[in-house]
Amino acid sequence: MPFLSRIQTKDIPPHLSQNYPFTIPSIAQGLDIDLHSNVTFLVGENGSGKSTILEAVADQCGFNPSGGNRNHQYNFHRTESDLSNFVRLSWNPVKVTQGFFLRAETFFNFATYIDRLEEGSPGAVDAYGGKSLHHQSHGESFLALFNNRFHKGIYLLDEPEAALSPQRQLTFLTIVHKLESSGLAQFIIATHSPMLLTYPGATLLSLDEEGISETNYQDTEHFQLTRRFLEAPEAYYRFLFAEDE
Repeated sequence: MPFLSRIQTKDIPPHLSQNYPFTIPSIAQGLDIDLHSNVTFLVGENGSGKSTILEAVADQCGFNPSGGNRNHQYNFHRTESDLSNFVRLSWNPVKVTQGFFLRAETFFNFATYIDRLEEGSPGAVDAYGGKSLHHQSHGESFLALFNNRFHKGIYLLDEPEAALSPQRQLTFLTIVHKLESSGLAQFIIATHSPMLLTYPGATLLSLDEEGISETNYQDTEHFQLTRRFLEAPEAYYRFLFAEDE
């Protein structure tokens, strides 16, 4: 059973209904998400609420909303919404405090924070493979984090595929499988990657104009569009480039 079993919103004042992020369809109807597997994917178009929900959960878990865990105390430009103030989490059997919140778009800030810790207290980078995250490629730094810091707890990942090649996405899935299949970890992942969405046994939650619904990877727009495009890219180019002719 997953550690985090339910995500709900509660007591949202009516006057906020016209304010962001409560105007996002997936959030406007109120959240009541049951989590029944150790790996859950949030999938949908940009602006559908995936990152906003994940960020609110991370904040409620006590993780740094800029990325990191409960022990990473640093501040960069505030991006989090007010959703966290109205989110209630249900845990099984008790709240888990270990884990990590990865935000692909702010990972540079996290890596800078670790370098600053290293300057003041040599050895801080040892927890990430002994090498500055800034001195690795983007993909290498992500895998250094996954391999060295992911052990036990809840892991909230916002577009982890952003820095990973297709081959390294497969490597990432082996890390996920090793941890979740042993019952040590739970993953909630916002993604656009059709490859990640195929993970066996995962729950896929689709966020769209109708709200939030459970689906399978074959029915996601991400998977269908990618498959159709790769089967006949020239058909898409004829349409996309028509104005240039």
